[in-house]
Amino acid sequence: MIRRLLIAGTAACLAAGSVSAEQGPVPSGIPALDHVFVVMMENHAYGQIAGNPQAPFINSLMMKANLAVNYYAIAHPSSTNYLEVVGGSNFNKLSDQYPDWHNRNCVPNIKSGKTNTDVPDSGVLCPIAGTNGTDAAIPVRDYTMNETSAPPLTNIDGKRSIAASHKIDGISIADQLVAHGKSWKSYQEGLPLSGADGVNVSDGYYSLGGVDIEGVNQTSDFAALSTAGNPVSASDVVYLYAVKHNPFAYFASVQEGRDKALSLGRVASFEGPNGLYADLKEGTLPDFAFIAPNQCNDQHGRGNGTAFCNYDADDNGTQAGLNPSLIMQGDLTVQRIYTAIKSSKIWSDSRAAIVILWDENDYSTTTPNQVVTVVETNYGPHKIRSLNYYDHYSLTKTLDAAFRLPCLNHACDEGVEVMSDLFRE
Repeated sequence: MIRRLLIAGTAACLAAGSVSAEQGPVPSGIPALDHVFVVMMENHAYGQIAGNPQAPFINSLMMKANLAVNYYAIAHPSSTNYLEVVGGSNFNKLSDQYPDWHNRNCVPNIKSGKTNTDVPDSGVLCPIAGTNGTDAAIPVRDYTMNETSAPPLTNIDGKRSIAASHKIDGISIADQLVAHGKSWKSYQEGLPLSGADGVNVSDGYYSLGGVDIEGVNQTSDFAALSTAGNPVSASDVVYLYAVKHNPFAYFASVQEGRDKALSLGRVASFEGPNGLYADLKEGTLPDFAFIAPNQCNDQHGRGNGTAFCNYDADDNGTQAGLNPSLIMQGDLTVQRIYTAIKSSKIWSDSRAAIVILWDENDYSTTTPNQVVTVVETNYGPHKIRSLNYYDHYSLTKTLDAAFRLPCLNHACDEGVEVMSDLFRE
């Protein structure tokens, strides 16, 4: 698996139905929900988690909650899938590139038609904005070098492709929720308590960013911390928080924050007075909570952390090459988050659901992009094992249905179904 320790600021295919995109009719098929929690884990295929002895809690949930056994991530790399979940599009971003923070003069990629990539290096992403734009098509197989030295990687299920849409709205579900008087929050473990503005990566204390925030140049201040006997540098920062796992930060509406309800102030860490665990304790949770554990706890791994956080040794699509401690750490993290949610007053006093899923597989070139997706509700039947085909756009459409919002971008495509069997009463 090729990993970058520091990302520079830097066909004959079976189509998935006709493409319409933008905003469409409000989907139906599930009850209205008061709260939905989406917990996003990282970089492991279905077969690497299911039956893994280092993930006993997750596997117990797969048995007692509702499970989508035919659910697929869409493309690679990580950031693309996060955008697809919350925005119903890749917004012409097939990369993990950082945001071009607060740049009001650049042209959003959905308007320029240029796809943002890691290889070749397209540089930072112009803030997502605009209407009737174009996103990137998703072929059956990806022959770029974005995530592997031995392409191709398989997108979706190895059979389907998704055509580019020319009707993409540059908004996310956050914009939709605020427009309809509802609330959202992105909880990002490892984020500094000072907030997300301009922060590309952080260990919770030290950060690397792309802009000056309150007079602090986050890209160069490490020199001041170095001494002759104890030098430190930017390369010593363990990337726990990563903006690529915080999709809302890429949208112009959130970066500019003209409305407090739609701003970077809606991004918080797990800890602290406005963090996930404080909000759960106080019962001050938003309608929609997007929850991203840090890269040592989401099973992603890092190359300069502890041995428990090391990357998997091999990406062969099996459990054989996995770092068992990384899997176990993720399992314990899911247990902690799940238990905290289930213990909150919000869970007992409202109609709510928890969705736990993985963003994509492990970059194996031999397996489809199938991932585990668990749905827990505080109503309706449990232990449902759905064989229906679903993907990230199905989840987008399901979230829109839960909050009675218009379907968004590719969630409106023909053939994209609400996950009705997993959320039914």
